[in-house]
Amino acid sequence: MPHPIVDEEAALLRDVRERLDAAGAPSGPSEASVVRDLEQLRAVLGEGAKTEDRPALLQQWDRQSALLRQLRAGARTTDVDPASPYFAHLRMAEDDATHDILLGKATRLLGGTPIVDWRNAPISKVFYRYRQGEAYEETIAGRERSGVVAARRTIAIRDARLLRVEAPEGVFEADPTAPDGWRERHPEPRRLAGGQGTALRAHDVHAGAHGRLRAGGGFRRRADKHLPDIAGLIDPEQFHLITRPSSGFVVIRGTAGSGKTTVALHRIAYLAYDDPAVDSPETLFVVFSPALRDYVSHVLPALQVSRVQVRTFEEWAAEQRRRLFPRLPREARQHTPASVVRMKLHPALGIALAEQIARVPGERTAAQALDDWTTVLAREDVLVDVFTRVAPGAFSADELRRAAAWGRERQEELQAHLAGEPGADAALDEADDALLLRAWQLRVGPIATRSGAPLRYRHVAIDEVQDFSPLEVQVLTGCLDERRSVTLAGDTQQHLVQDGGFTSWTRFLQDLGLSGTEVHTLRVSYRCTQEVATFATGLLGPLREDEVPPVTTRSGPPVELFRFTDHGAAVAWLADALGDLASAEPLASVAILTPSAELSALYADGLRTSEVPRVRRVVHGDFTFAPGIEVTEIEQVKGLEFDYVVVVEANASQFPDGPAARRRLHVAATRAVHQLWLTSVGTPAAAIRELLPAGVDSV
Repeated sequence: MPHPIVDEEAALLRDVRERLDAAGAPSGPSEASVVRDLEQLRAVLGEGAKTEDRPALLQQWDRQSALLRQLRAGARTTDVDPASPYFAHLRMAEDDATHDILLGKATRLLGGTPIVDWRNAPISKVFYRYRQGEAYEETIAGRERSGVVAARRTIAIRDARLLRVEAPEGVFEADPTAPDGWRERHPEPRRLAGGQGTALRAHDVHAGAHGRLRAGGGFRRRADKHLPDIAGLIDPEQFHLITRPSSGFVVIRGTAGSGKTTVALHRIAYLAYDDPAVDSPETLFVVFSPALRDYVSHVLPALQVSRVQVRTFEEWAAEQRRRLFPRLPREARQHTPASVVRMKLHPALGIALAEQIARVPGERTAAQALDDWTTVLAREDVLVDVFTRVAPGAFSADELRRAAAWGRERQEELQAHLAGEPGADAALDEADDALLLRAWQLRVGPIATRSGAPLRYRHVAIDEVQDFSPLEVQVLTGCLDERRSVTLAGDTQQHLVQDGGFTSWTRFLQDLGLSGTEVHTLRVSYRCTQEVATFATGLLGPLREDEVPPVTTRSGPPVELFRFTDHGAAVAWLADALGDLASAEPLASVAILTPSAELSALYADGLRTSEVPRVRRVVHGDFTFAPGIEVTEIEQVKGLEFDYVVVVEANASQFPDGPAARRRLHVAATRAVHQLWLTSVGTPAAAIRELLPAGVDSV
């Protein structure tokens, strides 16, 4: 016979289903009167209302329209799903009474067994903050309540069928092959453990093991002019790249965690050891994100390199553009059509700009460079000609037509702004900064400093170069001095900016005019365990660039996927695991990676409600690089690493099968140094289903 817990939960589900069927769908407030008001307002406005009455009528229209949207949104979000009405069962024992509460995605009061929304109901705090058998004391609805958690169970219900009950007494799973249709098992609880301090973090840059590339106490100048002995800490290929001659281009590709960024950093330290002038603002380290900027800014001083500029390209380019074109608007446009962004970043647009400047004589002034820029973006014939010759098929004729129309509209706004017309609404796209700087270089000459002297760098290093457009890199290399000293580091398998125009190293170097430049490959992954590296490489599927998988230096726990019927169940399960980890390994770094800002906020709030310690929501790359749990989107962690990584919502709807989704999952997975978990509400992404063996896909 099934366990009494299974019988109890099955009976409870039948009772809930009967109550839901009897009650029917919630009626909600009626929208009929609001619709009638809007129809009347439309008629009055259409019949030619008096000029003095129109503002009040339009204001009333906006107010009623907003009310209608609220009513319709409320109607869509307040109903309980009969196929999966709840995911948890809480029983509270208070004095001589017990209260059963069900947690779900919406609130529905059903007599003695209410279903409450896990995100909003104050009583859900008891479920998230306490475990079975623990005493609680909370203020709920303005009243102090205390008692004991008599039962705390996670329930899996799909298609109105009870499939799983997880309780401290055991885990019970529906199994048609079992004599009574159920199977009980007592598995070892899956744990995050054993990885504290394995990631190289900025608050402890000298920590770490496993042969990680690091500089010990940093490079110290000695009388014999030899570098400190770091050869024992790096592999021969890394050392070869670090010690390359100072002039010319060094291009490094390699799998995630192979030391590309660290080689670039140590190369600067090596060059500075031989030439102290390298450790100055005349050296520029360009990164993809504010998070990586902050990380590099902490690491370089540990290598006794303290004066090098570390900037994101957006910061650097905006600063130069504001100085060279001070009258242009400072505001950035937030809603540029995707096709326009893609066109502005495409290498062909750089060719169009160069041809425009070569074709049209003009003075070497900022005004003429500005005219070159607006002309290229606004003329359909120029765009069609260049893209047809250089990148046939990259854009349709309609896309180029609409992009040119967009350019003309923005040109008119800009002219009004420059003329000082009142109310002129002008802004720039982020991609415009690189285009304007390139126009300056081609028309006027070298980018100038505040003193008017040419801006020249002794060395430029660009990390995650696969997510920069060739034109952006051309702007940077156009600022080099006669040594032409550059380090480019990247991995096309981690390519996230799909609009940047990076398709392959060969084509990228060709666009930069560097055909034939040698690309050095790092093949050893020092960051990830064998299990994580194998899984992450498998996620790429047909996008894998190397037939041979990366070499790893150690093993670790298996990669695991856990499925849930609801976000609330996933949060509760994670809260338990992370709470245990925080107690056992207080110095561990954990990343909860999500596919969207909305999900990041949802999971961060849920974990805080569960009183998991040191939960931080990272919004603009503001990582602390300190122990704790950081919740953020995948795009914000490029180049970073953590002891533990949990990728949440790794499902088919968030990651539809295709190159972009596979690369995002690959980037997320390769942030894990010790252990990787994935969760999914719904069907896991295809890239994951292909890899995980039977038995792993479980809660």
